[in-house]
Amino acid sequence: MERTLTLGDTSIGKKVLVALTGIVLFGFVLVHMLGNLQVFLGPEALNAYAASLRKLGPLLWVARLVLLISVLVHIVLSLDLVRQAAVARPVGYRLKQSAATTYAARTMKWSGPLLACFIVYHLAHFTWPGMAMGAYAHQPHDVYANFINGFRVPWVTAIYLVAQVLLGLHLYHGSWSLFQTLGLNHPRYNGLRQTLPRLIAITIVAGNVAMPLAVLAGVIS
Repeated sequence: MERTLTLGDTSIGKKVLVALTGIVLFGFVLVHMLGNLQVFLGPEALNAYAASLRKLGPLLWVARLVLLISVLVHIVLSLDLVRQAAVARPVGYRLKQSAATTYAARTMKWSGPLLACFIVYHLAHFTWPGMAMGAYAHQPHDVYANFINGFRVPWVTAIYLVAQVLLGLHLYHGSWSLFQTLGLNHPRYNGLRQTLPRLIAITIVAGNVAMPLAVLAGVIS
């Protein structure tokens, strides 16, 4: 008997899994941003938020495991889809016109790997092992101090700003593709399908950019 195809065996199945894991990762990015925005409320608020996460205990590790699996599945299947597209057309177009696409779409295969590298850097910077990027000591239980001290370093803030631009492009095209992949395509809602991804990307980028810039400008200290 022929082996029954699973969701990950077909191109459309892989695209669905990329979309579903993308939803999980988008949810994390949104919650992460909302939590970090408490830096504007002062050290007590942000440190209390960080402490509440640590108190989750096993639930926190379950969430981390789900995120790790989602990231790995998202990356592996996305790379496989890029590989399949390249194999399907090994010879490039003599004249390539991009009128029906966007800059965000054309840079997806680059923004993804660069964001993966940024995630590793971000974790090393603030989570584990926790690396001071300037003339200060990393404080394992003082998230606010690490946040302020880290973003007082201009080149660190620059890295985060560039990463947020890449994240915005990735979220914009990813959100648009998600609706298409999951079949949420109808003339009545196509206007929203064009607008919502832009709002998602702009909101996330604006929130994430506001924090390091506020620190660098001395608005919060």
